[in-house]
Amino acid sequence: MRASDAMTHPASAPVDLVHLADEGGHFIVRIVGEPSPLTEHGSLRAEVLASASFVDARLDLFFLLPRYLDLWEEALSDLVPGRSAGIDSGRGLSFELRRHENGWVSVSLHDPDRITLGLGFRPKGDWVQEHLDRLEQVRRFWADA
Repeated sequence: MRASDAMTHPASAPVDLVHLADEGGHFIVRIVGEPSPLTEHGSLRAEVLASASFVDARLDLFFLLPRYLDLWEEALSDLVPGRSAGIDSGRGLSFELRRHENGWVSVSLHDPDRITLGLGFRPKGDWVQEHLDRLEQVRRFWADA
């Protein structure tokens, strides 16, 4: 199944908004549920998966609002070495990706009730554009739901 097909069938094939992985582990923000009427504009349910030699975590029930995706797009579009992009609702789970001059990406994950974690990855290819494409897949799903 192609990633674009998965957006129309989220229960059977979740889609990753963020997917960084290398031989040392992974950091994934995965859309696992359809829009919910919890707010005026609805939200998407997501889970965060983080793995390295010292941790293997799955944090669920993270709700993404449309404005979070707008802010994510802005920050990701301007993500040059020395800058960061992330999602932070001001309470609850948040994450941030920081791009470094040497090609590494630092990931900071914070959930005040469960975990604070830092991970590092060396992604290949144009991973920023790949993540902008992932964002568009999520938006198409939202529009069709």
